[in-house]
Amino acid sequence: MVKAVVGEETRLKFAEDRLSQSGLTSQVGLVIGKFSSALDRGFVFDLVPTPPNDASEPACSLIGTTKEDNRKGAKSKSQSVDSSSLVVDKDWVAEHARQVSRMLVGGMKVIGIYVWISDTAFKNSTIMLCQTVKGVAEAAPISETDWDERLLIQICYSPRRWTCRNCSLSSNITSSSLRPCDFKMGRVLASVRTFKCMHNFNLRLPIHHESANQKFVDILRHGISVHWKDLKGANAMIDGNLVINDEPCSTDGLHEVELLLPFMKNTFVEACSQKDVVGVLVFSGSVCSFACLNAKEPVSQAVADIKDDIIRSLQSRLGIICDEAEGDQPPADDASRESIKEQSPGKPVSQLSLISLRKTCSLPFPRRVFVPWLENTFICDYLQPSETLEVLKDRCLELMSMEAPNDASTILEPEGAALSLRAKSFWDVAIPFASSLDLSVQKDNVNATATFSESSAKAEKSTNINVIAAVFFLFLSLLVGFLLLRRS
Repeated sequence: MVKAVVGEETRLKFAEDRLSQSGLTSQVGLVIGKFSSALDRGFVFDLVPTPPNDASEPACSLIGTTKEDNRKGAKSKSQSVDSSSLVVDKDWVAEHARQVSRMLVGGMKVIGIYVWISDTAFKNSTIMLCQTVKGVAEAAPISETDWDERLLIQICYSPRRWTCRNCSLSSNITSSSLRPCDFKMGRVLASVRTFKCMHNFNLRLPIHHESANQKFVDILRHGISVHWKDLKGANAMIDGNLVINDEPCSTDGLHEVELLLPFMKNTFVEACSQKDVVGVLVFSGSVCSFACLNAKEPVSQAVADIKDDIIRSLQSRLGIICDEAEGDQPPADDASRESIKEQSPGKPVSQLSLISLRKTCSLPFPRRVFVPWLENTFICDYLQPSETLEVLKDRCLELMSMEAPNDASTILEPEGAALSLRAKSFWDVAIPFASSLDLSVQKDNVNATATFSESSAKAEKSTNINVIAAVFFLFLSLLVGFLLLRRS
């Protein structure tokens, strides 16, 4: 359990001034920061208010009065507020956390919530707040082996003070789920180190006969999980030096990270040797990743954050596609739209199964762009091929409560060049990844298994002919040599 939390003084004071000038009696929002297991500390970078919901209603409000108020009649506003309890739109705050977590790079997480509320109202609302924290944790998990705690920061306006508590997620939500922890303000962002990695990948996933009815989204999700296992075993080089000693990073500036994946077997060749394989899925491209590290943390933590960020980025893009599919949004281009309409009217390509496709169609993936945030850190967003930077500015304002820079040159688009590869298989499935990430699928009306058998038969026949020819020439050479020996 984290026993001490340090918050960025400039950002927390800014949030306090904003809240005190707003005239609000309550507000709820997200705590952006990180937990460090090596230092047994939590770091708070910023507080992000949850915007109003789709009905333009605030994410939280104060309601109710005590029995004493009902007997004695109306009281002053401050007394009435103090006797109220907080009602939170838990689902909306969780959805905000889910979308914000997509915008955070390696080493940055949604580590809890904050509330602007009086002490009495806080005490009357502990169960509601703990349930909200738990919903946020489920919507925005920190890692694969998730932390069993989150932070609940209270900013009390009368008297003005900050209080930080740990909220345990491992047990049923009760009043004992909250435990106080040491909290102070300092210069957190000044000691942050930034790391960058351009990761190229090329996954070839055999499609087995029993999985041919699976949807694209399910097969890609499985492919990402397979790649996550590969990344875990990868060594890393930082600024050209192999990471061996688990020491802190002592230098400022941007540090370049290169991941060294272990030698991988040729899964395409392996697939061709399996009788139940009817195709190969090729998923390839480049992912740009950033991570931030506290100066006292070991560099191995930056490598772990980079690996985690790469996988989360792939998962986020796939999640965006699924979100759009649920919203019945059409594909990006007319050709794809007509192809899908013929194969499965009204159904998005991400929800189609491989075996149902007969013509080429495309599934564009969003590209990742980076926006300068605090100090030398970045946040990111994902843009569809048809979207412009204006959409990015709107989302930054709505989700992160920040103004995106007007100077487009400060917005980084490192994934601008796409990699394009095609699988030499019976279903040609290729995903060029980055700015124009397409999923191309081709499949004849002939049964794929029959095609596989036919191709195998041709290959076997060709191999037999080569063997017979080799034996024939060997025999001929021996015969000529024997005759020459007899003559001599």
